[in-house]
Amino acid sequence: MSGIHVTSEIGKLKKVCLHRPGDELLNLPPFELERLLFDDVPFLEVAQQEHDTFAELMRGEGVEVVYIEKMVAEIFDEKPELRAQFLDEYLAEAGIVNPAYVQAAREKLESIEDNLEFVNKTIAGLAKSEVELPKGSTLAALAAGDDDSDLVIDPMPNLYFQRDPFACIGTGVSLNRMYSVTRNRETLYGKYLFEYHKDYAGTPLWYDRGATYHIEGGDILNLSRTSLAIGVSQRTQAAAIDQIAQNIFWKTEGCEIERIFAFDIPNNRAMMHLDTVFTQIDIDKFTIHPAIMGTLRVWELTRGAKEGEIAIKEHTDSLEHILEYATGVDGVRLIPCGGGDPIAAAREQWNDGSNTLAVAPGVICVYQRNSVTNELLDKEGLRLLVVPSAELSRGRGGPRCMSMPFEREDL
Repeated sequence: MSGIHVTSEIGKLKKVCLHRPGDELLNLPPFELERLLFDDVPFLEVAQQEHDTFAELMRGEGVEVVYIEKMVAEIFDEKPELRAQFLDEYLAEAGIVNPAYVQAAREKLESIEDNLEFVNKTIAGLAKSEVELPKGSTLAALAAGDDDSDLVIDPMPNLYFQRDPFACIGTGVSLNRMYSVTRNRETLYGKYLFEYHKDYAGTPLWYDRGATYHIEGGDILNLSRTSLAIGVSQRTQAAAIDQIAQNIFWKTEGCEIERIFAFDIPNNRAMMHLDTVFTQIDIDKFTIHPAIMGTLRVWELTRGAKEGEIAIKEHTDSLEHILEYATGVDGVRLIPCGGGDPIAAAREQWNDGSNTLAVAPGVICVYQRNSVTNELLDKEGLRLLVVPSAELSRGRGGPRCMSMPFEREDL
């Protein structure tokens, strides 16, 4: 039986999966930031302190906090033979440019005895200075000095945004194929978790990382037990939504989703995922990016009359009306990031002011630095769990981005 149970964005949070930032943030060369999807280099020590505060705030609300790196290490502790299998897959996807480095990287990683240290090292990546390369063994080895990068294997600095590699929907999971090669490697940990971990083996997959089209968890929101919202965005293709709809409606058992709302959102960094456009914080309240106000185009997907058929209905309306229709809640209240002030909204949206995590209806984790938005949320009667965010925010993701709920109480 699946240990996953998530039927809303706001039901009382019982268990959440995180990744504590680690040495991967130390392997971020400034001249390679764009390729690694970062805008700045966070100060690791402070980022870890802030992340620990985030976890403690949730524990204070009765939430069980689990860590992806520890759970994958537990798999290798219980089933040592899987570690070699994982390493083969990891190296095949590591993007090692110089073939002479493959065996050197393997030897370095195999030499790590402790499984948690091993998992953390696969996340951190490998620098050339850490491996021993037989000189002159191949032309590639001789030419290695011309390679601009100091890395043999890239780090995974975005992994502390646990929302994206997979997404919990009902009692199953969308194990995603991510937009960039840099991030798609992160989904390997989810593959092992949902295939082999004692608590999660056998979890139904509504989507698989080997699929053709890319989709990311930041674009997937559980509106209700039977309704799902997915963004057609910079990071999620419409064809991926077609495929997950086929799987949910026709190809898998046990999914209660009856309607999928595909939101057409602008293709830009400020609105990279649907959860940077709006997040639900109470039964009738949402935080929103002010730029999404106005007329939206949304497609409603349902099971068709014939086997394998998907019925599609287009809605053109305001976000408020679409959310009322999708959730069945009258009088939805939209709370704009930055209070609608153009400068404050742009500044606080850059720091994920509308990317909040509901721990229970009306109880939400927010970034401390978004003071204008937070003051407005407080006046609206929300209880705020304030996360220090000087360094975590440099990764361009908020409390929702950093968390993947595994269990919520039903509303």
